[in-house]
Amino acid sequence: MENFSGKSIFRGIAIGKILFNSKNQRQVRRSKIDNIEAEIARFEEAKEKASQELSVLYDKALKEVGEDNAAIFEVHSMMLDDDDFNDAIIDKIKNQLVNAEYAVAKTGDDLSEMFANMEDEYFKARASDMKDISERVISKLTGEDSAVLLKEPSIIVAEDLAPSETIQLDKDKLLAFVTELGSSNSHTAILARTMNIPALIGIKINTKWNGKLAVVDGYSGNLIIEPDEKTLDKYLKIQKDDLEKRELLKELKGKDTITKNGKKVNLFANIGKPSDLTSVLENDAEGIGLFRSEFLYLGSKDFPTEEEQFSAYKKVAETMGSKKVIIRTLDIGADKQVDYFNLGHEDNPAMGYRAIRICLSQQNIFKTQLRALLRASAFGNISIMYPMIISVNEVKQIKEIVKNIMEELKTEGIDFNDNIEQGIMIETPAAVIMSDELAQEVDFFSIGTNDLTQYTLAVDRQNPKLENINDTHHPAVLRSIKTVIENAHKAGIWAGICGELGADTSLTETFLSYGIDELSVSPTFILPVRKAIRDSETINN
Repeated sequence: MENFSGKSIFRGIAIGKILFNSKNQRQVRRSKIDNIEAEIARFEEAKEKASQELSVLYDKALKEVGEDNAAIFEVHSMMLDDDDFNDAIIDKIKNQLVNAEYAVAKTGDDLSEMFANMEDEYFKARASDMKDISERVISKLTGEDSAVLLKEPSIIVAEDLAPSETIQLDKDKLLAFVTELGSSNSHTAILARTMNIPALIGIKINTKWNGKLAVVDGYSGNLIIEPDEKTLDKYLKIQKDDLEKRELLKELKGKDTITKNGKKVNLFANIGKPSDLTSVLENDAEGIGLFRSEFLYLGSKDFPTEEEQFSAYKKVAETMGSKKVIIRTLDIGADKQVDYFNLGHEDNPAMGYRAIRICLSQQNIFKTQLRALLRASAFGNISIMYPMIISVNEVKQIKEIVKNIMEELKTEGIDFNDNIEQGIMIETPAAVIMSDELAQEVDFFSIGTNDLTQYTLAVDRQNPKLENINDTHHPAVLRSIKTVIENAHKAGIWAGICGELGADTSLTETFLSYGIDELSVSPTFILPVRKAIRDSETINN
């Protein structure tokens, strides 16, 4: 028996045989061609097949893990269609008379190296994406399928896993995964949490483990190879207890989310598209605390019309009935790039031209969305939330735009809720510091802990080198949350959390002691968080 320690990114116990996923280090041979046009045609055909495969993966990810996680395949599709990528490949075929496989591999390596050498961490991350895309096209040229086939329930062990590899795995046979590289906030890690799969990172892997029985302990972060009988019995019991606890959680459906001391907390769900409503209702969410509207833009080849947006918002509002639905306005930019926005290159996109900054500078886009939202408010309990706010001036600009649109709708005789709640996301240190003044201008705060943590600590959450200091429990983050809640209550408005930290049940009592009014989490976390709240006896400080 051997025991190896890593970092857990999703709690749980998995027991099964290891399947070692060795990256396909295919050696692409360079060969001289005679027919340039035929070779270019081969490349174009392979590229089209790769594009179709990415479309299938996007749809699969939308269904299984939601729009935010599926967005990576939109990024891959855009990179596949990039002119620099395609022109470089065709240029090599024409001028060097080389086979398409070599042209794709060399171009992929060159661009990947270029990205890897950039200072900005966002673009560094594109290096692995470029390798993923190149490998996909090459596999279509060679006829080799790079997907991992699970013939039996298995624990996947790999140096690293790309999001596309993770989503292609058979979820019914994937017990857990263990990687040497990666961070707890990588796309693959987020996919694991969304799919409820125990996962460990930071473990020095060994190919000799292939086929051996192992235990993944997502509580302690340990990987146990060939456990002895006593250890195996221990983990089988823990696994059985976990299953029983999950069954008990189902009994909480229909129950109030209220502490033992009688404090009511609104427990809402985060979603990325209307089709997520099924999961919202199945898990008994009390409302929707974050409806990301980006799906309308990411899934379109042009700006979505007012009618298209109105139809989507109306559907969600009507489905939820009297329950609150908080819709976040457009949050494009940073890691969510859309070609037709023509945003251009930025050295630091996470702090760049994104979200409300786009909306206030391109008000035609913003006004179209706001009209659709206000019209949909006549069909349910809709609230509007604005992301990436840093100043009172921004909020005043927004309110003036909304006021003008309301006057237009009244003139046109179109119904809407003229008392619609308007709130902002608190996800920057500036918003925290200004939260006392901001609270005078809005109806609610929703704290986006993912970005707030990143900006407060000056730590790129996608950078695995910073994993040891990317502390979501950092006192500065928790003090910021407490300050925001206090300032909200002083102004007579409510405050919630819609970032991943809201689902961290180790902090539930802390948030309750701060006086939190609402928590919005992924639908699968609704019942565990409800249990944590109902088990709490904490009262406000």
